[in-house]
Amino acid sequence: MDSRKNYYIIGLILGLFLNLSSANARDFDLFGEPDHRIIYQLNTADQKTIDTILFSIGELVRTYGDSIHIVVTALGPGIHTLAKNPLRPLSLESRQRISSLANYGVDFHACGNTMKSLHWNKEDMLEFAVIIDVGVIDIMLHQERGYSYIKW
Repeated sequence: MDSRKNYYIIGLILGLFLNLSSANARDFDLFGEPDHRIIYQLNTADQKTIDTILFSIGELVRTYGDSIHIVVTALGPGIHTLAKNPLRPLSLESRQRISSLANYGVDFHACGNTMKSLHWNKEDMLEFAVIIDVGVIDIMLHQERGYSYIKW
């Protein structure tokens, strides 16, 4: 068998394992607190900015693996990144990258206030999106728990 096929098969198996275990990986009571904690504010629909944020998150995941916990709070125009049918343009690559990052344990929070203004509910959002009441409060509470705040 060609070595690329071997890597592909190994990647699929690893991806399946990570997907099945991602919920458990975030159980801090079981595994302890991560060494690093970061919360990103995603409040833009600008594709270039979204790509930069997603690249940054990917680099952190690649560099720190299981020793980092990342939360992305989407509010305002950024809420469309977590919608099943966004009303603002979002590249297919960004949609795929967001799903991949979620599979690697990145938490994506959707602002309930923003959703209300769009008349959206849980069914309108991607399955891994965690709906929180107010995005700004989510960011504040994470900062109070020691999360570093990142915004572009």
